[in-house]
Amino acid sequence: MTTSQDKVNILEIKGVTKRFPGVVAIDNVDLNIERGEVHVLVGQNGAGKSSLVKLLCGMYQPSEGEILFEGKPYSPHRPEDAFKVGIRIVYQELNLLSYLSVAENILFEKLPRKNGLVDYKTLNRKAREALEEVGLDISPQTLVEELGIAQMQLIEIAKALSNESKLLILDEPTATLTPREISRLFNIIHRLKQRGVTIIYISHHLHEIYEIGDRVTVLRNGQKVETRSIQAVTIPEIVKMMVGRDMKEEYLFRSEVVPGPEILRVEGLRYRGNPHSISFGLKQGEIVGVAGLVGAGRTETMRALYGADLKLAGDIFLNGKLIKIKRPKDAVNHNICLLTEDRKSQGLIVDMPIYINITLADLKQITKGGLIERQVEKKAAERLVKDLGIKTPSIEQTVRNLSGGNQQKVVIAKWLFRKTEVFICDEPTRGIDVGAKYEIYNLLWELAAQGKGLIVVSSDLPELLGICHRIIVFSKGKLVGQLERSEFDQERILELAYQEYINTGIENAKMQPAS
Repeated sequence: MTTSQDKVNILEIKGVTKRFPGVVAIDNVDLNIERGEVHVLVGQNGAGKSSLVKLLCGMYQPSEGEILFEGKPYSPHRPEDAFKVGIRIVYQELNLLSYLSVAENILFEKLPRKNGLVDYKTLNRKAREALEEVGLDISPQTLVEELGIAQMQLIEIAKALSNESKLLILDEPTATLTPREISRLFNIIHRLKQRGVTIIYISHHLHEIYEIGDRVTVLRNGQKVETRSIQAVTIPEIVKMMVGRDMKEEYLFRSEVVPGPEILRVEGLRYRGNPHSISFGLKQGEIVGVAGLVGAGRTETMRALYGADLKLAGDIFLNGKLIKIKRPKDAVNHNICLLTEDRKSQGLIVDMPIYINITLADLKQITKGGLIERQVEKKAAERLVKDLGIKTPSIEQTVRNLSGGNQQKVVIAKWLFRKTEVFICDEPTRGIDVGAKYEIYNLLWELAAQGKGLIVVSSDLPELLGICHRIIVFSKGKLVGQLERSEFDQERILELAYQEYINTGIENAKMQPAS
């Protein structure tokens, strides 16, 4: 075990600056990472975390300053250079090849060969071992395109662990994981630390860093604010350093927003692969949370409701009237929208300007004589950008260049332009920093105050407890219970979430509250 007297820096960043045209992404940063520690890196979107990681991985090169790795000058010019010295990263934006198998993805850089051909027996065996290490019970031969985002996240981690790494960088690794999966990941991190692996851990979930972190460094506007021992700093202090000011309570439940008449009713909904019928309602001005483990059927239910996946049975009522939804276009025509958990690939056209993304869902509003009236379009987009506080120098800016929080606001702006009444939000704050989360919660409440109905699917249980009027809980494809706000209890929700797994004997897990 390393003592305070013999700690050695594995990584030293000295006066590093990274400039882009008109922007200083990293501004004269000094940072030392000790061998075998878990060093937490926090900051709002745009604080410089991603730019710093890309410098370490060879995707960017410093404009000024130097980097030392294991005491030697380190200046990678491509990701392969980082890989060779033992630096691996698991990005928040998944980097898997969907048309290949799980095994092929995990061992892509070092495919085992025999007589010049891929040795699939060895490949699948090694992949199975890597999957067992992260606790993922799937066949190595499964195609990645058949998996959910949380499973893909664990495969990214298994991929990184399958190679001997000296420095492992985890960028928002728990963004889509359930409490049980997070606990498993933390156990993996502890084992790696005991083996002497150094970890840089990036997260917006501040409560979890106390379970695994040794030290925390806060970045703001490209500059290092401070490095502190985890045990010597509180969450309010970290948040204040991140945003430069005191924050109010993160979750703003507005008791003055009282739900009205029922706006949506789902009766006996069934979709392919799930034998259970699902029924629930949603009122005007109500925020209904959807809790459950990854794979419990939360996203699948919402996609079937929206018409994105095949609905086998069930009725949907809007304002008391039976409506037919066979495809997403039907839902949109009934003023129902879905904010998908993967906003970049399913909710936005990231290489097009903000104003085009905002108006794309209803071109009739800006079309005359079959032609788009560009000035009308831009005026409408500018109004929504202002109303929603989207931070951008211009509506001409491509969406790819926005932070995660502002991208999510563009998605919401798109559906507001469409005059949507029912918002289905799947992981609405995934990958969004604490300051931007506050803004998204405020925005959801503004929608509720206008009488919109909101369904919020989230793996972040404190988030649901903080903003919802009511929470419904899924377990293994079955809606197993619902709690009114006066009944909210974290342990009770987790018990419900595990209920069907234990009843069917699939899992015999000890119940533990989320951290």
